Amino acid sequence: MEFYHILNRGVDKRDIFLNEKDYLRFVHNLFEFNNQERVDSNRFYFFKRSNIDIGCPYIKKSRKLLVNIHLFCLMQNHYHLLLSSRIEDGIPRFMQKLNMGYAKYFNEKHKRSGALFEGKYKSVLIEKEAHFFHIPYYIHFNPLDFKFPEWRNNDLKDCKKAKKFLDNYRWSSHLDYLEKKNFPSVTQRKFLLEVFGGTDKYKEN
Repeated sequence: MEFYHILNRGVDKRDIFLNEKDYLRFVHNLFEFNNQERVDSNRFYFFKRSNIDIGCPYIKKSRKLLVNIHLFCLMQNHYHLLLSSRIEDGIPRFMQKLNMGYAKYFNEKHKRSGALFEGKYKSVLIEKEAHFFHIPYYIHFNPLDFKFPEWRNNDLKDCKKAKKFLDNYRWSSHLDYLEKKNFPSVTQRKFLLEVFGGTDKYKEN
């Protein structure tokens, strides 16, 4: 299985998520467009309760996945994904639907035109073992940029506050890896949890 770190950001580093509905729509698209079958980009299901999940219940059982979405993290002006392909050309097919679908939604909603993203997307094959074990935490730690940018220099002063901040950040798969249901239908977590040694080991790291 080959793993790819996928990154894309707004053109001119502009924000691509302006409010909660934008974030929810992108998470919805992660679920909805991960399907070999044609989908209705206007169908939008989410269930608002103490936790939120995405996707129409009957669609969940019938999807033919293009990719495994192992991880995701959404920031204001960019996003990170960790993907592996389920079929030949699964990643490019999925990414085309994801980027085009979200750009169409964003432009219509916010009354703008033109490119939303700075390019197709950046894709990095994870080849080294050290990179493989590092990348999940790198992706999930990205929201620390908002309040604890020193994390990138391994200089966190208050790890407890940083952890609390991450544990309250909704727009990533981090909470689902902690078994705190957030968007559990979006990601395929079994493989990485086995690599980590389970949820408890993931928490420790």
